[in-house]
Amino acid sequence: MATFISVPLKKSSEVDLVKPLSKFVTATYPPGEEQTEYLRAVEELNKLRKSALGRPLDKHESSLEILLRYYDQLCAIEPKFPFPELCLTFTWKDAFDKGSLFGGSVKLALASVGYEKTCVLFNVGALASQIASEQNLDNDEGLKTAAKFYQLASGAFAHIKDTVLSALNREPTMDISPETVGTLSQIMLSQAQEVFVLKATADKMKDAIVAKLANQAADYYGDAFKQCQYKENLPKEVLPVLAAKHCMMQATAELRQSALANQKKKFGEEIARLQHATELVKTAASRYDEYVNVKDLSDKINRALTAAKKDNDFIYHDRVPEVKDLEPIGKASLVKATAVQTPLSQKFSDLFEKMVPMAVQQSVSAANSRKADTVNRLIGSMREATNLCNGVLASLNLPAALEDLSGEAVPQSILEKSRAVVQQGGLQSIEQLIKDLPELLQRNREILDESFKMLDDEEATDNELRAKFNQRWNRTPSGDLYKPLRAEGNNFRNVLDKAVQADQVVKERYTAHCEMIALLCKPENELSAAIPSANPAKTLQGSEVVNVLRAQLAQLDEVKREREVLEGEVKSVTFDMTTKFLTALAQDGAINEEALTASELETRYGSHTQRVQQNLRRQEELLSQIQVSHQEFSALKQSNSEANNREEVLKKLASAHDSYIEISSNTKEGTKFYNDLTEILLKFQNKCSDIVFARKTERDELLKYEIQYLIFLFLFQTQQQPQAKPQPPARPPPPNITPQAASTSAPISTPVPPGSTNPPPVAPPTGPSQAQGPPYPTYQGYPGYYQMPVTYNPYAYGQFNMPYMPYQAQGQAGYPGGPPAQQPYPYPQQPPQQQPYYPQQ
Repeated sequence: MATFISVPLKKSSEVDLVKPLSKFVTATYPPGEEQTEYLRAVEELNKLRKSALGRPLDKHESSLEILLRYYDQLCAIEPKFPFPELCLTFTWKDAFDKGSLFGGSVKLALASVGYEKTCVLFNVGALASQIASEQNLDNDEGLKTAAKFYQLASGAFAHIKDTVLSALNREPTMDISPETVGTLSQIMLSQAQEVFVLKATADKMKDAIVAKLANQAADYYGDAFKQCQYKENLPKEVLPVLAAKHCMMQATAELRQSALANQKKKFGEEIARLQHATELVKTAASRYDEYVNVKDLSDKINRALTAAKKDNDFIYHDRVPEVKDLEPIGKASLVKATAVQTPLSQKFSDLFEKMVPMAVQQSVSAANSRKADTVNRLIGSMREATNLCNGVLASLNLPAALEDLSGEAVPQSILEKSRAVVQQGGLQSIEQLIKDLPELLQRNREILDESFKMLDDEEATDNELRAKFNQRWNRTPSGDLYKPLRAEGNNFRNVLDKAVQADQVVKERYTAHCEMIALLCKPENELSAAIPSANPAKTLQGSEVVNVLRAQLAQLDEVKREREVLEGEVKSVTFDMTTKFLTALAQDGAINEEALTASELETRYGSHTQRVQQNLRRQEELLSQIQVSHQEFSALKQSNSEANNREEVLKKLASAHDSYIEISSNTKEGTKFYNDLTEILLKFQNKCSDIVFARKTERDELLKYEIQYLIFLFLFQTQQQPQAKPQPPARPPPPNITPQAASTSAPISTPVPPGSTNPPPVAPPTGPSQAQGPPYPTYQGYPGYYQMPVTYNPYAYGQFNMPYMPYQAQGQAGYPGGPPAQQPYPYPQQPPQQQPYYPQQ
């Protein structure tokens, strides 16, 4: 009956998915079978994209299946990879833009997987429309397939209309703008309804049903025509095809409804509907004959109209009503845009099925952070209690005071502390660790500063080009794109600042205790000589106070050993929240990470928290008892200056040992912290380098396009400049004509004698004239008409060297050579921006 409209495919530039995705996989997953599997899946994904977008696709279901699989895979991996951080740039050309000699076709490059999904879905709709248009509509199978794929195409374009703005977060190209894809969706739906009209006709369904289906199709085409009127980017043949289809579907509905009127013996209504159908078909044939073939439909209507008039004139004599007085034809829609619900492909299998989504990964990371906070809090409270205990005992010179009753030998506890310090490397080991800390800090600062410098330089270049090209520089500003990276980098900078403060505390503690630590590192004889001697306190040996103090110190040691066991148990607790988060995501569509993690932490660490609190309360009670007992011990002890000096030195030695252990632990932790942070900062630097490289590549593409645009603009402006026209040659002198020759030659113009009825001849017009066309009738419901091209002038004279003889009725002035420029042409007009579609001569 008529040509069906299909949509061209969008074209994409080649994109390497392997490098950025593989880098993320190797950075996130440890070497092993899982990492190998994901790297293999990345390779398969890259091959799938090349198959779907890197070659011409046949108009066959197998090609559509590849597109559907790639779209489904994009939907599956979107939540599993941090695409905004990977900075994968996808470049697509406008499907309807043919480009220019210098400017090339319109294209858009975005670092957005949502943009890639939108363009792939556009190609799904476009290829589905092409497959549907290739079907053989003479058999039932072809009709079913065409209707199926037109509805799929309509659904794909409708989905883009609803999601494109949120997916891109910027203005899209014209082909995927909500207005354009909304129009395409309506066109595809109209064509699907027309296919059902053809199927109902082929199945010989009742006239009433076919009439309703055809009337609905005409209504759909009318809506599509209205939406399409001002879409300059669509192909030029779309608008006349829609107008013709509207007329033809309306004529089909009238034809079928006339048959129904005949069955009800409403012969006047039958003739009125057939006459209206005839007018509609004539309009389609006269104006859109280039695009549609209405001969069969026209012949069928004419035969029915001739028979109906004959019967009515000779037999029924029924009054023929006006078209506007006819009862409206009903409507019945059998089509619906196919909803886009993944997976679209029945053969789809996720290449990254075992990889958890980014939401789960982020929740697991947050849960691990909460777990680390809980563990650190418990261990920190126990270590703080141990430091408090050691500090109290050191201030009381315990247990050295109980071991030093003789007042001369080095207490056994001091000797043990001395040996412990020497075994751990003594003063030299922590001096080297403290010396290395500034170098590690400086290395991390340099990595961080270099990362920021890359971002600053690229952002400055982007701002400079944006100021130069203004609105044409339409990519995402670097300042907006780098906000997450800068926030992450500033977080690292804050961490380094806190680390510097911690380093300073360690240095101050080392400076305060380095002299006593050095004394602990000396041999026993030198250590004994450095400790002042005092008069023996033999009267205290075997006293009840000493025995009570020793028993209390033994209980305190037991409390400290229990804490060591508790610390090991707390560190050994392991659990994985992945399964719970996946379940929550599947059931609720979201993850309440805080609530789920808090519940799990309470289950895992609740008993440990209670035991830690009991241990701390027990230590607090024992320290109170020890302080009371020590006061009694000090009251019984004979005090003098020598004894006080000896006790003060012993206190400093005990405190130096505790400080050494803490400083050694802190410096080792600091060294590990800086080394671990170096690896993290190197990954951050690589991330910055990747995004800057991607932005430079995108910048080079845009600059290339801008240069082509400027060249084209320059050449266009050069061509538009007025050029001096060459002067025509001088007019030759008039020929010398003798009176005899003048009398024998035919006059070109002679005066009219008075009383003559013929007008005087008029000189032919300087240019071709165009007479006004006949005022064609218009009918309600027509989509519109097209302006006659200026080049077509069936009334032009002078092209056969014939004299121009204007017609003049009696008592009427002569017509001018052409219609006045300001007089409107009576032919119904289209909006001025539309191209004419009247057949050319």
